[in-house]
Amino acid sequence: MNGPLSNAMITAAPAASLPCTVIRPSSGWPTLNLRQLWRYRDLLTTLGHRDIKLRYRQTALGVFWVVAQPLMAAGIFSFVFGRVAHLSSNGIPYFLFTFAGLLAWTSFSNTLTKASTSLVGNSQLISKVYFPRLILPLSTLYSTAVDLAVSSLMMLVLLFAHHIPLTTNILYLPLWLVLSQLLATGIGLYVSALMVSYRDVQYVLPVATQLLLYASPIAYAGAAVPEHLRDYYYLNPLAPLLDAFRWSLLGTGEIAINGLVYSATICVLAFIAGAFAFKRMERLFSDVI
Repeated sequence: MNGPLSNAMITAAPAASLPCTVIRPSSGWPTLNLRQLWRYRDLLTTLGHRDIKLRYRQTALGVFWVVAQPLMAAGIFSFVFGRVAHLSSNGIPYFLFTFAGLLAWTSFSNTLTKASTSLVGNSQLISKVYFPRLILPLSTLYSTAVDLAVSSLMMLVLLFAHHIPLTTNILYLPLWLVLSQLLATGIGLYVSALMVSYRDVQYVLPVATQLLLYASPIAYAGAAVPEHLRDYYYLNPLAPLLDAFRWSLLGTGEIAINGLVYSATICVLAFIAGAFAFKRMERLFSDVI
């Protein structure tokens, strides 16, 4: 076939063979679409590595600050609650007792803070490129894991310096960490989606986190709470987890099975509810952010 028609057909043929992706808004009850997250796992890893590089490679106090922050906080708590208030530390040096609590709290707080600001902090990326938005808050777990690993090395040094051996209780430690991360991620997913439309949430979150810090057994044991208030106190799902974390690490104190079952239930439900709320509001991110 000769003529201009044949040239047009030859030119259009390669274009028709190109892959075409159609993006449609979700309708009805949102689904997490875990298969799509798996397809974008390379992006999840890349964003996680980017956060780690920004934190450690392009800062003068990267690793030092990760260790110094809980050390300074443990020193202040030891003076206020140990020397001034004379609270019990179950026979453990108060500095070590407090540092163990801060180790678990810092991992929870870091995930919550980073996940909550992940969408607003990457607004240009969201408005220009399509990818599952759930990847942004989930990628913050990489840097939290690295920070926790660095701080754990200091914890091992302190345990060795105070001649406190590790026991088989340490085998339960990953379970408490996973549950606390589920809670932090679930809350972070909901807050990050809410922050897209209501930017004043970013000012409320630090205040709420600070209040939760003192409402959790970090610088003191849960047993120090008056018995008639203890049932209300343990409505905080972090309270049984922090006591269990210290029990696994230091071998001191007791854990309440009923409290841990309650905490585990709340952590799993918080993650599921946060993920579905995130997906429900996801369709508005590109237009509002």
